[in-house]
Amino acid sequence: MKKIFILITLLSFNLMHKPVLADGHIKVLWETEKIFELPESAIYDKKNDVLYVSNITDHPFKKDGTGYISKIGLDGTVIEKKWVKSLNAPKGMTISNDKLYIADVDELVEVDIASKKITNKYKGYGSVCMNDVTADKYGNVYVGDTYTDTIYRLNQFGQLPAWFYSPQLAPNGLHIDDEEGNLIVGSWGAVMEGWGTPELKGSLKSINLHTKQIKSLGKKPIGNLDGIESDGKGAYLVTDWTGAKLYRIKKNGRFEVLAEVGKGAADHEVILEKNLVIIPVMAEGKVIALELDK
Repeated sequence: MKKIFILITLLSFNLMHKPVLADGHIKVLWETEKIFELPESAIYDKKNDVLYVSNITDHPFKKDGTGYISKIGLDGTVIEKKWVKSLNAPKGMTISNDKLYIADVDELVEVDIASKKITNKYKGYGSVCMNDVTADKYGNVYVGDTYTDTIYRLNQFGQLPAWFYSPQLAPNGLHIDDEEGNLIVGSWGAVMEGWGTPELKGSLKSINLHTKQIKSLGKKPIGNLDGIESDGKGAYLVTDWTGAKLYRIKKNGRFEVLAEVGKGAADHEVILEKNLVIIPVMAEGKVIALELDK
């Protein structure tokens, strides 16, 4: 129960609003009002030129049907707050073959984007807390379970078996590096000694998609890593949920802070062709947009 206790405790804090701070690499373009309900993930739908934002709404593991997906514009305008409804606690998302895949507690939910209808739900055997979702260039969909240290992969038969397990992996963010054929994992990495203060031990891991060989990118722990996206220059843009930061992390593990964005900096989206970084700030109920330095 360690990871669950940490997450629920952090979400229960009465967090004070802090302004977004950025250095010379990045600047703030817009912030939405605090109208979202524990926004956890943002994904860009290039075909329709819109963003989708997942809303947990309540307990991150509660199956109560109150979760939903919002549709917003690239300027932060809310197009449809409850675009897809009747989910539980939706978190990470990815798009593959015109379908939106959503991690929803112990299920991978498939939504047909054109009709916004739920077309399938895939149960992950033994899953407790599905978190992020990603897809490779072949259309294979991967979803990580932070609590069980397991990554599942959706197969052609509509089954969602465990694909990879490693003790204390705690996969939060997932990202496919097609260039090298690796799955990059952002480890949550928090541990509890009794009921004391969690230690921040998360780092990036790399898993070869073919051999399943795993290695750490660097030796130094960074924090409770969440979303992972490419910066288009051979490094990764990574959010730190507890540290409230956006990092640039190189493949050797060296990193720099690009911005301080607020507690609960969650699973973000990077739109390289528009030089945009879209970050749900979970504990503040808002979404922010940052502009990368051209």
